[in-house]
Amino acid sequence: MSFYSQAFTHLSVSKKSYTLWVTLNNPEQSNAISLEMVDSLTRVLKFADFDPEVRVIVLKGEGASFCAGGDVKAMQNKTGMFAGESNELRMRYIHGIQQIPKCIEELSTPVIAMVNGPAIGAGCDLAMMCDLRIGTAKSKFGETFVKLGLVPGDGGTFFLQRVIGYSKAMQMSLTGDLVSGEEALKWGLLNYLVEEATLEAEAEKLATKLAANPPVAVQMTKKAMKMAYLNDLSTILDISAAYQGITQRTEDHFRALEAMREKKSADYQGR
Repeated sequence: MSFYSQAFTHLSVSKKSYTLWVTLNNPEQSNAISLEMVDSLTRVLKFADFDPEVRVIVLKGEGASFCAGGDVKAMQNKTGMFAGESNELRMRYIHGIQQIPKCIEELSTPVIAMVNGPAIGAGCDLAMMCDLRIGTAKSKFGETFVKLGLVPGDGGTFFLQRVIGYSKAMQMSLTGDLVSGEEALKWGLLNYLVEEATLEAEAEKLATKLAANPPVAVQMTKKAMKMAYLNDLSTILDISAAYQGITQRTEDHFRALEAMREKKSADYQGR
């Protein structure tokens, strides 16, 4: 039995060609994040990032929602990931849901969020942690923590403004208003807006496009982009020189040169 075929709690996984499809699978709670989901998701993502047969990861939700964020009933009952008093809760966040942004931020493999419905609270933040987002008119985004008398405890203040800018992120965070799919495209919450009936096919097409590029170059470009957001020019130039030195001596680089010269596609090997 392969790693991906085992049973995961509140998560289902399937692999097609070089794409790993990861589905948040807690539909009774609109795919709200649970401690079990945190464990399943981080284990799968870490394994996939070291798997040469996975070049792209697509993250989506089961049913009509992408992810509802936290389980409101568990919040009210002080159970699960919301059990305990203040300091215990702080530790639960650090060792629980905050493991997701730490894990995703370390990935070299590109992650596409297929936002098949509402992405609310921590669900909105989860979509922002991904590298690209594709959705439909039914996609909705809400940084709704303030509506529940809360702050984003999962790194949302970092990721949201990184995607859409400080002003729009502040607007979403202070109002808690929902942003529709059409508006999300204008704001940059979505990279692609497609018809509902073709969402999965378009997500697969996008994943296939990314997977068709030389894998080492894709991974290092992603890393360089993330590091450039946080560092000064001199640091990034040093990193870029190192990454370029590595990629420029890969076999795939020379395959790409030959394919360009002969005006044909190439079958990249990831080395």
